[in-house]
Amino acid sequence: MEIKQQLKLSQQLVMTPQLQQAIRLLQLSRLELIDEIRKELDGNPVLADDDIDPRARREAQASGERPQVASDERIERMDERQRAQSGEQAKTDEKNVREIDWEQFLENRTLQQPLPASRGGFEELPPIEQNLTKSASLVDHLRWQLQMSDFTDSEKRFAELVLGNLDDQGFLDLKGVERENGEKTPDITIEELADEAGVNPEDAPEILRMMQEWDPIGACSRDLKECLKVQAEVFGYDDLEIDIIDKHLHNLEKHNYQAIARDMKVPIEEVYEAVKEIQKLESRPARNFSDTDDKQIAITPDVYVVKDGEKFVVTDNDRGVQRLYINESLTKQLLKDPNAKEFIGEKLRNAQWLIRAIEQRRKTIIRVTECIVEKQREFFERGVQFLKPMILRDVAETVGMHESTISRVTTNKYVHTPQGLFELKYFFNSSIRRVAEEDIASESVKQAIKKIIEEEDKGNPLSDQAIVEILARDNGIQIARRTVAKYREMLGILASSKRKKLF
Repeated sequence: MEIKQQLKLSQQLVMTPQLQQAIRLLQLSRLELIDEIRKELDGNPVLADDDIDPRARREAQASGERPQVASDERIERMDERQRAQSGEQAKTDEKNVREIDWEQFLENRTLQQPLPASRGGFEELPPIEQNLTKSASLVDHLRWQLQMSDFTDSEKRFAELVLGNLDDQGFLDLKGVERENGEKTPDITIEELADEAGVNPEDAPEILRMMQEWDPIGACSRDLKECLKVQAEVFGYDDLEIDIIDKHLHNLEKHNYQAIARDMKVPIEEVYEAVKEIQKLESRPARNFSDTDDKQIAITPDVYVVKDGEKFVVTDNDRGVQRLYINESLTKQLLKDPNAKEFIGEKLRNAQWLIRAIEQRRKTIIRVTECIVEKQREFFERGVQFLKPMILRDVAETVGMHESTISRVTTNKYVHTPQGLFELKYFFNSSIRRVAEEDIASESVKQAIKKIIEEEDKGNPLSDQAIVEILARDNGIQIARRTVAKYREMLGILASSKRKKLF
């Protein structure tokens, strides 16, 4: 071993702060981007939007143009001015960069051409009411009933603990949780919740039962059996129906009615009639209140695909996103102070990097969407069944970007199309072989399976193997039975034995 000096020449990619910021902004969703812009507006005094700099907005409205934005062209001019001030030196140190004549830069901005007032020119965009929906959650609905109840303060604390332990389906989940270190906390009981709230543990079951009778009936139950039993008792069901729920829930799930009839020593016809009534009960109390229901998620599209004549045109959605400018009046005042010149110079550079990164993000999303529209034109024209197989590499090679960039662009970005609202990742599908035809996208196969099951005889549902044969005969799709089962589970469709309806 020895200590020595040596020279080494190598190339490596340096992640500059500007590049890191551009990559981070590219993968943000629309709401996250809005939050990021607000944070930058709070921390950078030279940044302004319409609310901060209303003078620019009034001038733009009077002239029929939108306020000036620091575009790539102006930023390039800025870079040329920086290089001119640094002379012909091979290396520009940080001191020379900070000595840019920002006053001259701000004066020249008024002579530069502003951006056009509109990008796409489409006025008939879908209203925001079609994309934004929000309904009350189950916990909020139950908490409102708690406020209207005559519970004591300690009983209300117990009820709040119960509401805080409800899962997405409306059941009371008292199981322990697994921590990061692998340890699992012990399960708790309603008696322990009552003790924590200052309630007599013997009163806990009675309080919980009162909560289970709130709307929707069966919420706050500890399992499915308790949920169905509470509903049956409240609705005045017969003893036979309550006993079936209490003792033969597993046979109900398997449609094994003969076993129920043998064990309870009743005719099979009475079991059929009882099961008809039990099937009217709600097995998921939070069905109409779930925050994760796809129909209730508030989604605002990032881009629109609008058909203009015979072609599809992509335009971005700039509603709700602040347009950033340079706050000229404040910057000129601060530049009069020699001590603040260096600070303002740094803030101006940060503002320009942010504006450039946001503009580059917008252009990249539009460019990728245009490529998707070009490759999936039949989908936009005719529907999901004409979706073609496509992977990230196909788009990456067309637009000249890396696959990781395409992945960032398409994550949590949504597009409004004539066929509906979709995430950009929706259009990337693996291929399924077809006989004597081009391959078909896996998403189209899922829709074909869904359509076959919807049209089947409910009294004699199709097995997975029967679906395989129908796909091969009618659509020329070659697919394995296990693949049908996988796609069926992804669509949330039960097996044939559980889809059978006797009544």
